Amino acid sequence: MVRTSTHNIEVSVEAKYWHEQSAPAENHYFFVYFITIENHSDKTVQLQKRHWDIFDSIGDTRIVDGDGVVGENPVLMPGQRYGYNSGCNLKSELGYMEGYYTFEDLLTKATFNIVIPRFELVVPAKWN
Repeated sequence: MVRTSTHNIEVSVEAKYWHEQSAPAENHYFFVYFITIENHSDKTVQLQKRHWDIFDSIGDTRIVDGDGVVGENPVLMPGQRYGYNSGCNLKSELGYMEGYYTFEDLLTKATFNIVIPRFELVVPAKWN
């Protein structure tokens, strides 16, 4: 698991290879990742957007931008936590993801970015 904190918002990520959704003979490797966001600030905030940089070891890079996460724009009051999971496919056995969330302070309407730490996407056999 990796984690980071920006503006007192902590993001933790754990990624796992999902063999059942992968087809190595067809260069299709699927990974699921679990994200927890914890609001350690004194502000009520809402997640507005996400930005992902996805790197595949074969040289491919994808950029994904969108509203919210998994169809939601969660509001986190001070001390609250929000978790979700999603997935990503690669054409190779190795890669990584990193990015940021754009949050809005619901009182001031100011927006700010929260770092999503880099996390590895690796087929377990490659660790050996």
